[in-house]
Amino acid sequence: MPYAYDDQNIFAKILRGEIPNNTVLETDHSLAFRDIAPQAPDHVLVIPKGPYMSYDHFATAASDAEIVDYTRAVGKVCEMLGVAPGNGFRLIANAGEHGVQEVPHLHVHILAGKNMGPMVSV
Repeated sequence: MPYAYDDQNIFAKILRGEIPNNTVLETDHSLAFRDIAPQAPDHVLVIPKGPYMSYDHFATAASDAEIVDYTRAVGKVCEMLGVAPGNGFRLIANAGEHGVQEVPHLHVHILAGKNMGPMVSV
């Protein structure tokens, strides 16, 4: 099934400069910014600048340069926050309805600064 990217999602609007953000890091292919409703003392979102809906979409359709840049941006944000190796962090990427993805643009959450508890409760 092909991906149908919605260019009106909030992250696309942020990338176009239509909505302000609290930028932590910007690279050629990635943007990292603080979450507006943080769930931890440090809560940063990292998004690719390309129109990718989920990690699997990105992994199969992005260029090598985009993939390297995005991966390194995640690492750089963790370094900037001082969470790795440190006390650690949680990295979350939700995808689709069952993954409870709220914005249809690939994004990872870097959560740190407190114990996040168990990953999933059954």
